Formats: sequence, structure tokens, C-alpha cells
Amino acid sequence: MSTKPTYDSEISFQSDRRKAAVEFIKIVSDLWYDSSIELVLFRNQLMDQNVSGILKLHEYAGEFVNKPISIFDSVEMAQSIKLLNLPASKLDIGKLTFEYHKEEVSINSTSTFLSKKLKAAKQQPKMQPKDVVLYGFGRIGRLVARELMGKSASGSQLRLRAIVTRGHITPSVLEKRAALLRSDSIHGDFQGTVRIDTKLKALIVNGMTVYIISASKPEAIDYTAYGIHDALVIDNTGVFRDQEALQRHLNAKGTKKVLLTAPGKQIPNIVHGVNHLEHSPDSVDIFSAASCTTNAITPILKVIEDALGIVHGHLETIHAYTNDQNLVDNMHSKYRRGRAAALNMVITETGAGKAVSKAIPSLINKLTSNAIRVPVPNGSLAILNLEIKKSTTLKFVNELIKTAALSGPLVEQIKYELNDELVSSDIVGCTAPAIFDSKATLIGPNGKNIILYIWYDNEFGYSHQVIRLAKYIAKVRRFTYY
Repeated sequence: MSTKPTYDSEISFQSDRRKAAVEFIKIVSDLWYDSSIELVLFRNQLMDQNVSGILKLHEYAGEFVNKPISIFDSVEMAQSIKLLNLPASKLDIGKLTFEYHKEEVSINSTSTFLSKKLKAAKQQPKMQPKDVVLYGFGRIGRLVARELMGKSASGSQLRLRAIVTRGHITPSVLEKRAALLRSDSIHGDFQGTVRIDTKLKALIVNGMTVYIISASKPEAIDYTAYGIHDALVIDNTGVFRDQEALQRHLNAKGTKKVLLTAPGKQIPNIVHGVNHLEHSPDSVDIFSAASCTTNAITPILKVIEDALGIVHGHLETIHAYTNDQNLVDNMHSKYRRGRAAALNMVITETGAGKAVSKAIPSLINKLTSNAIRVPVPNGSLAILNLEIKKSTTLKFVNELIKTAALSGPLVEQIKYELNDELVSSDIVGCTAPAIFDSKATLIGPNGKNIILYIWYDNEFGYSHQVIRLAKYIAKVRRFTYY
């Protein structure tokens, strides 16, 4: 006859778990700052997490794989990783722990297991860090800056060296730029320090100098005067959209590559994880990271198209309002967008349906799309209504997406959500561009009509896709194990 645990024994167990989480946080930090090794837990970030956050992520991991993922196992695994002296890497400790337990009958040592699994890491060529310039400092620019500066570690990948803005750079302007980087009404405070240097006309972020450069013409800037060479320019202004306009960045001294954070014309539109390998940075100088909506739906559509085939479909985006809408009713160049954004649902157009075909050519002319802007500042939802070629079931579709989220080329792009009570505010801060709501999936009676709900943080998730693509373009992608 089993006995219930006593309250004292429960307290003791929770105390042990929290102590283990503290030790785990220490190892995660040491690996990152000493060796540029980043640990994640089924793609969820572990850096800057507190004890409760670490334990909560372990609970999610256990639900995700239908097997408990213990914090004690993670500590043991992290300790073994620390002893391997690996080069810069990004490792999913959740997947490693899960696979270890599946193989533990034949491999009873974590060090032996890890040496086998991560053997390829030591064969990786040494990376040369890349200078980065942010051209524009709006919503996406500031989130990219936060990510690059908050996780700079030993500077082995992307180094943010300058930010280009318009207008005079006065002490007041510098302080306003710094304030917007420090605090964000949606994403909270920056976990670092930001101060200004009026003499250098720069922001000092976590002790590192980031120059603020004023320019009205991209080609007029001499980046080499700031010690910047062969830089990747990330253009997040939305002003320059085609090959000719973006080429102006490459006419400036000290630049080498350009990445546009919007859909582009006459240039490769990339959804990282889906079609980035089709365009080599050895032969292409200008890239587009497409749109936030395109990055949200394309990974899911790729999985469905490959497994079931898509006859045709419709995309409806329920999108947070954006800065191009009016706060109160006023004139606007586009119909309906002139009405107050925080008071109305506003029907507008989206090019995401057509844009998908640039990443998945087999979907050309198969998708229609529309959008509704709604009164939330961030956090959006894409609804995919698809007719498919092969009859299927709800269980099969969910397992299909879950498998893609667990292994394969789209693990960074798809998060499989298990929450019955998921709402838009819950997904704010998620690094995956596509959050699949498994509880909302619908299948028609004939098994050939499926309706899928994909959430996305249209700012944060997209910014991380921009960074993933930037690392690919700059050839600073670390060894990864997912």
C-alpha cells in the first residue's frame, strides 16, 4: 500500500530542486561566458532565467516528450558538457537528456554518451566574428540590439558596432535612444546597462561602445572611420526595399553584406530554416528576412506540404496593431488604417500568402490571404484553412508538427504548445517564429480540410529569425545539437 508524501518531505524535495536549479544556472552562465557554449531546453532560452523559470521549463520539457526531464539530470549533463572543452556551440540539453535515457541501457556514462553525440563539434572550423551595423533603430532594431548585446559573451559571433539614425545627435537624443533601449513597454527592462558617451556620440551597452551615426544617405557613411570593416548592415527602416536601393549600403566604406528586415524585391526572401541554404552568402550580398507573418506560417506550411500536400488554402492573420497605424482617427495613405488602432479591429491586406511561395515554390498561386489588425500591441495569430491531398486525422497532424518541433531543420522555428488556456499575451517573448496551438487544430469530416492556429510574437520571434539569418550570412553559425 503506497503512502502519501508528507508535507515536510515535499518541502525537502522542493528545496533540493531549487538548489539544483541554482547550480544549473551557474553552469549555464559559466559555459556561455567562458566558452561561448549556449545551453537551451527544447529551444527555450536558459540564460537569464531565474530558479522558478528553470523549473517551469523542465515541466514543459517533460510534457513535451511525455517523459519527466529532471533538473538533477540536467545538472549532471551540464557538468559533463563543461568537462568536454567544446568550441563555441549551441546545445539542447533537453534533447540530449531525453536521448541519454533512451540509450542508457547501452551507455551508462554521460561523458561517454556526450563524447559520441558531440564528436562533430570539435571538427568545426574556427569562426571569425562579424561587425554588425543596425541601419535604423525602431522596434525590430532595438530588439536585435538587445539580443546581440545581452549575449555578446566572448564576441565570437556578431558584434554590434554602430547604429545609424537620422537627425542631429545631441546629448538629449542620445539619452532618448538609451532610454528606449533600457525600457520597453512590451518586453520589459533590458537585462544589462546602457549609458551614453556624448564625446564619442555612442551608447555604452554592457561596457561596450556602440556608435550612433547620423546619415541621410547610406552610401555617404565611412564605417572604417569607426574601426568597422566588412560589416553586415541590418536595414530595419523599411525605406529601402529593392536591389538597387539596398545596394547603396554596399557603396559605403566598410560594408560587405546587407540584410533587410522586411519583404524585398529582386533579392532572396529567406525564412531561416526553410530556404536559407538555397542562397549562399558566398554568391549573394543582399538578403531579405521576409515578414514576421511569413516566418510564422512558412515552417508549418512546409511540414504540411511535404507530408500531406496542399491543394489550396486561405490565411487569415489576426495581427497586433503596428506603428504605421494611427493612434486616433486621422488621414492615412491606406483605407481603414487611418482609424484608431487601439479601438478598432481593422481589415487590411497582407502579402504573406504570396510571399510563402518564394520559400516554397510548390505553393505558387495556392494561397489567398488577408489580415485583421486588432487592439493589442504585440502577439499575433495566423489561421491556416487548408485543403490537402491526403486524408488525415487530428492526431496525425499534431504528431507531425510535434515531430518537426522535436527534431529536424525546423526545431528553432516551431514551438509545439500544449497549453489549453493559451492566449496572445502568453506567447510574448517566445523566440520561435511559429507557435503551434495543438489544442486548437480542427479537421473536416472528410479528413482533407484542416484548420491550424499558429501564434507568433511578431516582434520578438521575428527578431530572432533575423539574427539566425544574420549568423548564416556572416558565417558565424556555431555547432548546434538539436
